[in-house]
Amino acid sequence: MNSDSRFETVLEFYNTHPINEHEIREKLRLDGNETGDFLQEELLKYDQDHYGGVAATDALASLANVTGATHVLDVGSGMGGPARYLVRQYGCRVSGLDLTESRVLGARRLTDLAGLSERIDFNRGNALDMPFEAASFDAVVSQETFLHVPDKATLLSECARVLKPGGRIAFTDILVTDKMDENTRTRLGAKMATNDLSSADTYRELLAGSGFDKIEVRDLSDEWRDILVKRLTMYRSLKEQTIKRFGEDGFRKWDDAYAFFVGLYRTGELGGGRFSATRLAD
Repeated sequence: MNSDSRFETVLEFYNTHPINEHEIREKLRLDGNETGDFLQEELLKYDQDHYGGVAATDALASLANVTGATHVLDVGSGMGGPARYLVRQYGCRVSGLDLTESRVLGARRLTDLAGLSERIDFNRGNALDMPFEAASFDAVVSQETFLHVPDKATLLSECARVLKPGGRIAFTDILVTDKMDENTRTRLGAKMATNDLSSADTYRELLAGSGFDKIEVRDLSDEWRDILVKRLTMYRSLKEQTIKRFGEDGFRKWDDAYAFFVGLYRTGELGGGRFSATRLAD
């Protein structure tokens, strides 16, 4: 869809991600819960591929004023776990946008399996050129996706364009600190498909310049440091499944990348933040 090498790196990263449709379905099968009334609840154990689980999604929903009447855009919707949770918990409508075709297709199949396809649609697209009309959504949410998108100014301008005036944006993202040097930034980009990482101050400025006000920021760095150590352990517990699907080299490459990434939280070179703002009227 896009020949830009920065996006090709992101596609490769997620096409070989340890959390994928196959792994989720295998966990459901082993639990004996591939179908049935409790499938939606069972999916929550395996499809929340972001930091903090459903509590993090609830925090964004609160900041974005999500209700049963809200149409939400989830940027970087992945396997669709947060979208399915939002629909179940709040009764809203959700449209997902993701760059990676395998994850869009997997999200659609899992959502159909859960019986939620009438209220959720997943779209393949570039967040820098969203395939939606202006003022299409009441809220935009995103969890640890913007780190993969270059040109944050265009990204946030696109979020503002598709939001209705008065609509809310709420997102979390990985943040760079002034402790990180250029060599480390380059290595991180190669290993974790990061693009133009931002700081909290940069996001404040970009939100204000993209047509947002009532900007709020919460530092999540300490909380995420603990979460990421546990996630590294979790990914390593998937070693057998990862090797079976992507080979020994695939597992070693992922393990090396994620261990390097987690180490940057320990040294304070990376942090995290939760952001929210309101779309100004034109």
